Amino acid sequence: MTDLPKHSVSVAGIVVDDQDRVLVIRRRDNGHWEPPGGVLELNETFEEGVRREVLEETGITVHVDRLTGVYKNMTRAIVALVFRCTPAAGQPSATPEATQVRWMSLDEIKTAMTPAYYVRVADAFESSAQTKSHDGVNLR
Repeated sequence: MTDLPKHSVSVAGIVVDDQDRVLVIRRRDNGHWEPPGGVLELNETFEEGVRREVLEETGITVHVDRLTGVYKNMTRAIVALVFRCTPAAGQPSATPEATQVRWMSLDEIKTAMTPAYYVRVADAFESSAQTKSHDGVNLR
């Protein structure tokens, strides 16, 4: 059997509060605003990965509600599974992975994030899961 190229799988949480604001981070490594998330570890379920990533990057514990989208970065071969979440406990605070953590409205997010990340947030407000591909910045 031929060795085929491999994909990386990541998870992200779109944490929405009771005012429809979304919890976002400014990444320490690149300074970009994004939803909290990262690489899914081999020994965890999708939901466990989302809870771990959100807690590590924001200090917030969440309930994972539902899958809202699947996104493929065609340039880097990353498949991202994105879930809508509800905050359960904790206060947002900077972490080793995020210089800032804050609640933003959809309008604020639209101007703060690249299209490839903004669409993940916007899709979390849709009634069914979405599938899209991008080049790391722009949708295809």
